[in-house]
Amino acid sequence: MGQKVHPFGFRLGVIEKWSSTWYSDKQYQQIFHEDLKLRDYLKKRLYNAGIARVDIERAGNRVKVTIYTARPGLVIGQRGTELERIKTELEILSPNKVISLEVKEIRYPELNAQLVAENIALQIEKRASFRRAMKRAVESAMRSGAKGIKVRVAGRLNGAEIARAEQTHDGSVPLQTLRAWIDYGTATSFTTYGTIGVKVWIYLCDIPPKEFTPGIAGVEDLRKVVREMEKKEYNPKKQ
Repeated sequence: MGQKVHPFGFRLGVIEKWSSTWYSDKQYQQIFHEDLKLRDYLKKRLYNAGIARVDIERAGNRVKVTIYTARPGLVIGQRGTELERIKTELEILSPNKVISLEVKEIRYPELNAQLVAENIALQIEKRASFRRAMKRAVESAMRSGAKGIKVRVAGRLNGAEIARAEQTHDGSVPLQTLRAWIDYGTATSFTTYGTIGVKVWIYLCDIPPKEFTPGIAGVEDLRKVVREMEKKEYNPKKQ
């Protein structure tokens, strides 16, 4: 059996940053479950807005929640009414806390693995061909500047009696290279004949360890990031 490691956890502290930034000695369990509750609620509440990630920072009784979304207009609403409503709902979930919300737009959703996976899962739910959905996602990512992409779907594909897994890829996806910025996302498609899992790996570029912490994939212009890396003339042999 293959031993798989999560691409994000593998690079945590090297080129990736934590999604929760706080420290607690006595209330760790309580705050941890509160973070999970907030993330689950926002994901379900704003699923149509394309939520890629939710970052949480805590300092005392202040909680700063950063929402990365492909459709910031749906999150903010007219004159910020929707944002205020979400803030009130989060304050109910975490009592005695001062909540502040920040919304960041993902300008390149085709480079964000989580959004790509959710898009493929949605197409499969609508009875679209899974092969066509995978191929379209791969072509879109490569056209946007990704160095490589791998997509894997598993389950009762096309309603087959026996579950199977199929995958497609383009370019290179060096999973064992720590300096390789690889975005990873998963989604589940709920069909009438069972659930189908979708996994997506996107290789964006190489980053010098401990020199540059990337933003969320799709937030920054990938070409600009690559140019910054080239300016530094990073040579792994010198390390």
